[in-house]
Amino acid sequence: MDKITASDIIRLFDAWKTLFAEQREFLIALDGKVGDSDLGITMSKSFAAAAEALHGEGEVAGIAKLLRTAGATMARTAPSTMGTLTATGFLRASKAVDGKEALGATEVAAFWRAFRDGVAERGKAKVGDKTLLDVLDPIAVALEAQAESAAPLAEALAAAAAAAEQALKATESMLAQHGKAAAFQQKTIGLQDAGATVGYFLVRRMAEFVAEA
Repeated sequence: MDKITASDIIRLFDAWKTLFAEQREFLIALDGKVGDSDLGITMSKSFAAAAEALHGEGEVAGIAKLLRTAGATMARTAPSTMGTLTATGFLRASKAVDGKEALGATEVAAFWRAFRDGVAERGKAKVGDKTLLDVLDPIAVALEAQAESAAPLAEALAAAAAAAEQALKATESMLAQHGKAAAFQQKTIGLQDAGATVGYFLVRRMAEFVAEA
């Protein structure tokens, strides 16, 4: 697959729904180490609701509207910190690809840059704060570099997933600065960030989805 269409977006959200259902307990346990243990519940619930909403819209809605619907649905379904941040990411991404009938490497790079910027602004975080942003930033940078070199979509996303994996590992040495995790300070060192884990899961599944098509 070298282009993601509206029908693909619906199937991608199905894949994310399955992923977060499978990873629900893992994320609950990870979040429970320095948080309130609700991350797995939030992600599985919000992606299940978003996937259902997208099927209700159908591919005729187009990519941008599908992403807006997903973001709005997630905001209503899971109004927690991560639910709100993820919803904001999809709402911003929808604006970045407005009018596009298919997403190649260039458009997917714009999608993730907008997602990243939306999360940064809404969460008032910066790179290095040990948050979701620490994975989103390298994803956007990697995709922009791949798009500039005219890489195929599958190759671009594979590079982004690899960058995200390295970035996730790097969060282990960081000190949490936001949310409930910040209250634990030194205890967060040595743990991969739960929010950053969500970002890695998102791009890895997107890369797998494109590669498998």
